[in-house]
Amino acid sequence: MRLPADAMVLRLVGGVMALLLLASAIGWVLSRVVTDATARATVDNINARIRAWWVMALVFTVSLTTGALGSILLFTLISFLALREFVTLAPTTPGDHRALFWCFFIATPLEYFLIWIGWYGLFSILIPVYISIFVAIRIALAGDTTRFLERTATTQWGLMVCVYFVSYVPALLMLRIPGYEHHNAALIFFLVLVVQLSDVLQYVWGKSVGSRPIAPSISPNKTWEGFAGGILSATAIGTAIWWATPFAPLQAAVMAFVVTVMGFAGGLIMSAIKRDRGVKDYGTLIDGHGGVLDRIDSLCFAAPVFFHMTRFFFTP
Repeated sequence: MRLPADAMVLRLVGGVMALLLLASAIGWVLSRVVTDATARATVDNINARIRAWWVMALVFTVSLTTGALGSILLFTLISFLALREFVTLAPTTPGDHRALFWCFFIATPLEYFLIWIGWYGLFSILIPVYISIFVAIRIALAGDTTRFLERTATTQWGLMVCVYFVSYVPALLMLRIPGYEHHNAALIFFLVLVVQLSDVLQYVWGKSVGSRPIAPSISPNKTWEGFAGGILSATAIGTAIWWATPFAPLQAAVMAFVVTVMGFAGGLIMSAIKRDRGVKDYGTLIDGHGGVLDRIDSLCFAAPVFFHMTRFFFTP
């Protein structure tokens, strides 16, 4: 028998709070004993990340426990901020401003409104089909052909990553999984927790034992040792909390493994974009993490895959 939905989420929240308390304690101890300048910089960075995680975990928990509306509003805001960060790096011109207005103030809220009313059919094609076509038409009507293809493709890609991909997180609330009714908030928690822990654990493993970079020209801190350690550790955690999902333990392990690998790929892709634009981070909003897009890059690419695997295998 499954736990009540509230009890399930509370157990997950309690586990996250325990991890953050442990991380804070370790960070405090390290800040007192580490004296080497290079190691000290790493410890300071880790502690900044832990402080930011406290804030992000609290905001996420509050939104999730307020029901579907809270989750949808939170991810609408995340998409808005992420798209804003992405656009600042894009080669836009004054001729693109009206198209961008539609992207921010029409397409983004409409995408999340479709989640609110549960209209999966239009939700799944609105941005990749209709909005993408509209954006190209609107930019063409502005009459500026300078770098037209690059500008149009960049705007469309920003919408796909920052709005469409991200919207698949609260879209999990739309799924009707037999025997799992009213538990979908825990499914969101599972996805976000596993993907974000994978990021953290890849960083920790990479700093601890990493020596062989995967793609040094894109992200020199991503190593094969960090990748393997982080993916396997996060997969083990995902397997351990199978009880919060509609999956059996082995199924939870497979789902966790897939989303962590997709999360890694997302981080690598978004790092490549930053290198192309010549910036270190997408923004400075989150201390220790850069911008919003720096924090959700893994989630962007993991969410749609997780959603469709769950929908294909676990819904009628």
